[in-house]
Amino acid sequence: MDGNGRWAAQRDLPRTSGHSAAEATVIDVIEAARAAGVRWLSLYAFSTENWSRPGAEVDYLLRLVRRVVRKHAPLLHARGIRCRFLGNTDPRIPAGLARDFADLTLLTSRNQGMTLTVAFDHGGRRDIVEAARSLIRSGAAPDAVDEDAFAAHLPFPDTPDVDLVIRTSGEQRISNFMLWQVAYAEWVFPPVLWPDFRASHFLECLDTYQRRQRRFGGVSAEPNGDEGL
Repeated sequence: MDGNGRWAAQRDLPRTSGHSAAEATVIDVIEAARAAGVRWLSLYAFSTENWSRPGAEVDYLLRLVRRVVRKHAPLLHARGIRCRFLGNTDPRIPAGLARDFADLTLLTSRNQGMTLTVAFDHGGRRDIVEAARSLIRSGAAPDAVDEDAFAAHLPFPDTPDVDLVIRTSGEQRISNFMLWQVAYAEWVFPPVLWPDFRASHFLECLDTYQRRQRRFGGVSAEPNGDEGL
């Protein structure tokens, strides 16, 4: 979800105004994905590298995320969406925000609709390191470690591989996002800044994905009917 700062700069507003304007986009995209039948949606909200931003901006983001979680929890639950948070381990995360994450996770844990994963304080490299540590602690023999065994030690191992990554604002890089899961993802880079991104743009990205042929290193095309965004 990229482009909040540039959106604000184009309007001679502080960067925090761009983050605030992004709230409407988040809800619009969640609703659009659910209506389109997407079963797994992940939103990259805050990376492990984002802690290096100016302290005032980080503090604002933490307060904003807490307000958004509290405000929209009833809607997400009513829509039957299962919510969970990927990352969320840094001790700098305020205790109140961590409680809100845990409360929303528990509230929606039995929902059978779309699974919404919010990557907050997330880093793909850290996930891989933690999975390796978990494997070592389990006492797994080296010859017993294959891709399936390794993936079982990643956070939320039930999450399917990512089929489509949408990165707004035209930036074209991975930025440490779910590195294991995006190995064969399709990528779309719409130029629209995140606060201006709406359901219509999301559906255009889905259409782009559906028109692509996925070969997974082979020669025969696979139909794009998967669900993991």
